[in-house]
Amino acid sequence: MSHDGVGPRAVKRSVVFLTAGALAVPLLAGCGSDDEATSPAAPQDIALVARDKVADGGTLKWAVDAVPETLNAFQADADAGTARVAQAVLPSMFRLDANGRPVANPAYLESAKVIETEPRQVVQYKLNQQAVWSDGREIGAADFLAQWRALSGKNSAYWTARNAGYDRIEKIERGANDLQVQVTFSKPYADWKSLFSPLYPKDVMGTPDAFNDGARRKLQVTAGPFKVAKVDTAKKDVVLTRNARWWGRPAKLNEIVLHAVPRDQRAVALADGSVDLADVDSVEAQRIGLAGREKGTGTPLQGSGKTSVKKLRSWALAHGFDSDEVKAGRKKLRKSIAEYLEEQQALAGFEVRKSLEPAYTQLALNGSTGPLLDDRVRRAVARALNRDELAKLVLTPLGLPAVPVGSHLALSGQPAYADNSDAIGGQDAKEAQALLADAGWVPGGPVTEPKKAEKAAGPEKKKQKGEESDGGEDGEYIVGEDDKGHDDGPDGKGKHHESAEGTHEHGEESGRRLAQEGKHGGAPGAYAPKGTAAPAAAPAAPLAKDGKPLLLRFVLPSGPGSESLNTVAGRISAMLERLGIRTEISRVPDESYFKDHIAAGDFDLALYSWPASAFPATDARPIYAKPVAAADGSVNVEQNYTRVGTDQVNQLFDEAVATLDEDEERSLIRKADSRIWATAGSIPLYQRPQLVGARKTLVNAGAFGFQTPVYEDMGYLKKGAKVSPAPSAS
Repeated sequence: MSHDGVGPRAVKRSVVFLTAGALAVPLLAGCGSDDEATSPAAPQDIALVARDKVADGGTLKWAVDAVPETLNAFQADADAGTARVAQAVLPSMFRLDANGRPVANPAYLESAKVIETEPRQVVQYKLNQQAVWSDGREIGAADFLAQWRALSGKNSAYWTARNAGYDRIEKIERGANDLQVQVTFSKPYADWKSLFSPLYPKDVMGTPDAFNDGARRKLQVTAGPFKVAKVDTAKKDVVLTRNARWWGRPAKLNEIVLHAVPRDQRAVALADGSVDLADVDSVEAQRIGLAGREKGTGTPLQGSGKTSVKKLRSWALAHGFDSDEVKAGRKKLRKSIAEYLEEQQALAGFEVRKSLEPAYTQLALNGSTGPLLDDRVRRAVARALNRDELAKLVLTPLGLPAVPVGSHLALSGQPAYADNSDAIGGQDAKEAQALLADAGWVPGGPVTEPKKAEKAAGPEKKKQKGEESDGGEDGEYIVGEDDKGHDDGPDGKGKHHESAEGTHEHGEESGRRLAQEGKHGGAPGAYAPKGTAAPAAAPAAPLAKDGKPLLLRFVLPSGPGSESLNTVAGRISAMLERLGIRTEISRVPDESYFKDHIAAGDFDLALYSWPASAFPATDARPIYAKPVAAADGSVNVEQNYTRVGTDQVNQLFDEAVATLDEDEERSLIRKADSRIWATAGSIPLYQRPQLVGARKTLVNAGAFGFQTPVYEDMGYLKKGAKVSPAPSAS
């Protein structure tokens, strides 16, 4: 899970992931037909050209959030940088195509198929006869065997993040010759294509010491178009160079340098040549776009310092300068503007490539405590949301298709995708009010106001040291509250909304990402358009029950780049307020957001993102399965941070992962998704935008969408060659 990015599939999807009563509704089938075909909501945008148009040589400097802590993708602290290295230097039996489907990788496989189903499932891999490790040894059964033993979960000396799928293997054997590997499963496993991607050499997987420590900072033996030359923590670089023993199509680039750059410094890094390719937020994307159109006109630096400070400050404010720069004296402000204009001139050599990430942002509802323990209240919250409006809020200003995500388990373009949101229903204020009334929440009821200390603590616990908020004597805003100067007024817009929007212009520029598993850096979920105003609507009378108001604690991160997410949260809060549901916005430090709040269950509402998977039966089960009580009285929620689940959902996942009929598996996944919608533990909102600043001459790289990058084809356009126009995203 991540606020903003997608980590490697091999890493456990947690930061970077109670038992609820079964709903009294019948088992729901997927709303789409089993043969329904979809296409990605937006195509990839990578300046795709044929290899003969790509020049030989050159270095690609590619921004990452941090130098990876480990190069072993199966360890808990692996991150997106780890995945990028693994894709470039290690074998993957399967990789994803543009529709997010696993396809055999011909560089390593001649074929892979199920050759027996009774009495056991047996998969036969026929390896490419040229495939060798960089030390000259053939890739073979010994490597498969070592990886299975390391990841099977049977030896606790291996510090692995996951063993899904590998724990179903019974044995691995050499086939009829050295190029054949036969994998026998103890029980059927539908997602067998997820295994051995990446595949590490037996040198790494052969012993616990080698697995735990040997591949953290170096990979001496590899088998891809590139190899790891060095990890330079001082320069914040991972340097990949051509692999001389690579048997496939030769890499066009001499080297790829993965360079760590904070999210809020990406535009500057592009401008000064530190990187050639970088994920950027919407403000920096806008800046790059403007640089390509600016011709040096409109500069406030005219004459010899005669421009008034007032005009300089006005220009600086219009171009997103931070408050300290704007308040500086004439000399410092002129210097800052001159540096900005110089950067803009350099940014004219770049463009923004955009698509949709293989990830979606959701509203999570904690169903383990408080009002949301009642599924009627959760469903009322879901029925209050206008998901079309939220998708448009984020995606339309970026020129991307604003279509709400209709599935928890797949995205448009993937075989398992179907819009199953009808299982909960669309926005319907009357139905939401009826659900709330049935749960005992009525408008205008007597309310016993909590003491100030209790109020500041929120629904579950007092505010922790270091938590941030947007105001009020208690450090938090309550939407719909009319005391302490938080008057919502006749237009329904109080200080909460002003804060969520007023800080957006400058805050969004500073970056956007927190980590999947708390490690992948930045701010969660959303990219909201600059200056978006909350909708004007008269709030309903607050709802109350047993003398207590219906108040939900909305926990959000407070770090750089989070203002865009806060704007989306403000819009959601306004939608809930129309029903009389008050929300208490609590902003907390980025570093504690997942560990101390989401994973700990210290929230009512929250926004974060999940990556899509080509193998939802395996990867999504820990996220949506019913939590299990342990012998010591604790509850194992795995990655189900909403704490909402049912036995039916568990059963459908179990059936899906055990069938070898792809049509049946797809049907079961869709049924499971309908059940997940009906529980209203999480509400998918929109697919995340993918914005990438790229040097204009760089080709076969950019916003990849679902597809695994083809590293050997990346490079710089030959002189005189042209890139065909990218297909429309609409």
